[in-house]
Amino acid sequence: TSRITRSDEDKEGSWDAWGAWSDCSRTCGGGASYSLRRCLNGRNCEGRNIRYKTCSSNDCPSDVGDFRAQQCSAYNDVKYQGQLYEWMPVYNDPTAPCALKCQALGKNLIVELAPKVLDGTRCNIESLDMCISGICQAVGCDRQLGSNAKEDNCGICAGDGSTCRLVRGQAKAHVSPEKREETVIAVPHGSRSVRITLKGPAHLVIESKTLQGDKGEHSFSAPGTFVIENTTVEFQKNTDREIIKIQGPVGADFIIKTRYSGSKESVVQFFFYQPISHQWRQTEFFPCTVTCGGGYQLNSAECLDIRLKRVVPDHYCHYYPENKKPKPKLKECNMDPCPSSDGFKEIMPYDHFQPLPRWEHNPWTACSVSCGGGIQRRSFVCVEETIHGEILQVEEWKCMYAPKPKVIQTCNLFDCPKWVAMEWSQCTVTCGRGLRYRVVLCIDHRGQHVGGCNPQLKLHIKEECIVPIPCYKPKEKNPVEAKLPWFKQAHEMEETRTVSEEPT
Repeated sequence: TSRITRSDEDKEGSWDAWGAWSDCSRTCGGGASYSLRRCLNGRNCEGRNIRYKTCSSNDCPSDVGDFRAQQCSAYNDVKYQGQLYEWMPVYNDPTAPCALKCQALGKNLIVELAPKVLDGTRCNIESLDMCISGICQAVGCDRQLGSNAKEDNCGICAGDGSTCRLVRGQAKAHVSPEKREETVIAVPHGSRSVRITLKGPAHLVIESKTLQGDKGEHSFSAPGTFVIENTTVEFQKNTDREIIKIQGPVGADFIIKTRYSGSKESVVQFFFYQPISHQWRQTEFFPCTVTCGGGYQLNSAECLDIRLKRVVPDHYCHYYPENKKPKPKLKECNMDPCPSSDGFKEIMPYDHFQPLPRWEHNPWTACSVSCGGGIQRRSFVCVEETIHGEILQVEEWKCMYAPKPKVIQTCNLFDCPKWVAMEWSQCTVTCGRGLRYRVVLCIDHRGQHVGGCNPQLKLHIKEECIVPIPCYKPKEKNPVEAKLPWFKQAHEMEETRTVSEEPT
């Protein structure tokens, strides 16, 4: 038969069984192990006689150097063209990623010291792909050979992105003589793919705070790569722009601030994936309601700070809209019949149709204010209905499965009564100074005349008025003897006049 038409069983039947796996090529950091098999019919077997798998995927201690660097330094004691050199690794060679290329320290000399690096050496710095037998093989984030598993934006291998949230936006930095520094955004511990861009004359500053409470401030005078709290920070700068890039995860809480150097305003754009550091965790089930005869037990949910591994108040978990508090679970327990004894009635079996415990509320208290918006409260108790129809108050945890009703609400939201003034009357005189009057009423939100307004705030009901018509006869062209009434009126006009309360 031709090779094309042979079945897979025939192909495998030409081979001996696979041998044992070899020792791992590395003790840490990701290595390779191989297994061999023998062709039983000479050299006519189809397929490979060797297979590989990854091993020792645990991270190496921090004091262990780079694997490729170790292989280069092994040639420090071997003369090259009659001279000894100190060799440094050349990374990310696109033409031969699995050849051992090294550069002499302080020289422009780059030499291929070996055609193949040792199995388990990374093909390049950016990925987990490793060289095996001189060929770059794909390795997924699960450290498995041939796997295409990738980390999600949260850094979880083969994750669905549900453990973090994207935070993006921009803020305008307002300059004032009193305030030369402003906080823009907090980048919490564990955040990834951070990019902060500032456009304008201000400068970016990072204030760090570790989980242990240690604080520090870091400003940048020149572009470069810096290490802050075990986190690599890349800083870029040109004439009117500064950029901070952090691949992450961030090793502390980073507070991004702007420090002003000019009067012109700046704009800061931010983008990062923030870990959801608080998540709901279901509790253990509470004790059973009975010791025998059929009862039930419930559990609840508590908010857990993932970083500190401790339970915190619920409002921390409500901060993330992605977090949904799991509903309490209810299950039967202690279903065995109670032992019967003389003088005692056996407890009846658990009734599936018996009502579950429920919240029962007391009446609302009186509103805190009579108008303008106040609050009122009410209290709740957890009650249970017995098989005989009696309502008994029980422990609150038995009602945990049911949402607790509101214990506080607003009341008397309508406006309070206020003083309203009618139109002014006409002036009480036809010339000169007089008085005018108006009606002032206390009106409620429905427009009705009521009491209850503050007397001290009442609007005034009378005021002076001036009619722009003179109250004396104009002088004649020819001078004449002044009659007594006119003389008296003219004399009074020169004096300061006072208006009496009663019109005349």
